[in-house]
Amino acid sequence: MKIKVVDAKTYTALGGEIPPGVYTLESVESGTNAQNKAFHALLSEYWKSGAHSYQAKTFEDFRNQIKRSLGAGFESYVYAVIENGKAKILGAEKYQDIPEEVRKDPDLKQLVRGRLKSWSDYTKKERRQTMDALISEMRHVGVNTRKFQEILEGMDGLWK
Repeated sequence: MKIKVVDAKTYTALGGEIPPGVYTLESVESGTNAQNKAFHALLSEYWKSGAHSYQAKTFEDFRNQIKRSLGAGFESYVYAVIENGKAKILGAEKYQDIPEEVRKDPDLKQLVRGRLKSWSDYTKKERRQTMDALISEMRHVGVNTRKFQEILEGMDGLWK
């Protein structure tokens, strides 16, 4: 059931009547709780399958590697420069904003750190792209458990 909220007191039902009850509203533009549950269920099943080639020691590290390689990646960076013999930490929104001399210096390049975008800050489009890439990769490496199939069936209609 979808509704369109016109203002604080007015809404319109889009396709059918709304039965009485208590509802939680979620914006169709941002990610939903259902998408959150589906993403983490997929990650959990992939982790448990052992079919991945990620060199993660913990589930949290695994999740971060997935967000980095299949997701929106980093939202910002920090890096070090040496000024007057002293190290100074600076920030950049994009990797390309980091000075070229830092990116090319092997010692300074090692100190560049990215801040992963939080799943809660992903847009609906970013969530969809990430989950589509995750599902594709899971299929590619041969994950085909009963739980994986249940998750996919439960996701039917999640993007509508």
